[in-house]
Amino acid sequence: MSNHLDNYGDNFQQKSKYNRENLPQHRLDWKNKPEVYKTYPNAIETIKLKNPEFDKDLSFWKVVLNRKSTRNYIYEPISQLQLNLLLFGMSGLTRIFPQFAFRTVPSAGGLYPIEIYPIINNVEDIDQGIYHYNVPDHSLELLKGGDSRNNIAKGCLDQKIAYNSAVSFVWTAVIERSKWKYLQRCYRYIYLDAGHIGQNFYLIAEALDLGACTIGAIYDDEINEILGIDGINETTLYVGVVGKIR
Repeated sequence: MSNHLDNYGDNFQQKSKYNRENLPQHRLDWKNKPEVYKTYPNAIETIKLKNPEFDKDLSFWKVVLNRKSTRNYIYEPISQLQLNLLLFGMSGLTRIFPQFAFRTVPSAGGLYPIEIYPIINNVEDIDQGIYHYNVPDHSLELLKGGDSRNNIAKGCLDQKIAYNSAVSFVWTAVIERSKWKYLQRCYRYIYLDAGHIGQNFYLIAEALDLGACTIGAIYDDEINEILGIDGINETTLYVGVVGKIR
């Protein structure tokens, strides 16, 4: 294998650096700004989620101090409320204005390139299947029904935690949303955005007394195929699994 392939991470880190003498110069093409939200109008089914309800007595610092990765789950369903809170906490809309809406996580330039696909295995009163989180409508869009546990586990380097979890959340990136403004440096910001969502995922799971673990070791294109995305314009980045603690 060539040095170029061996050092592709090092090369990217160096090539994507900003320096004072050579900042990228380009005009933003506002007429062709990518859409902030992805939706599936032809979804098999749409499940509208209720407005989230929060535990007002929860100790923030207790949650922060107790946050950890948990890999052993019992096969019992999590509730719709727990799923609701996980989704809202990862990318829910908070302050909504005519031209822009803030979310529960930060994003470089407010571009929000990350999409969330819950692969539901065991949630009360929701059928198994591959879903997409519709952010502006706070709803689930069913893309494919049935049990996908074997496929998602294989895509996560055959890790059993993805098979045993109540839900596996796949986080993808719509690259052009960020590239439109940040060009090649966009990849730095995309990975940071995914990290923000991953930390919120952990904290919410801890607050709900659920076990959670994130997975970065994935067969990217196998999971892209499961979701029906091309791996170029939109690609899988990261997976988070959650369930009741054994």
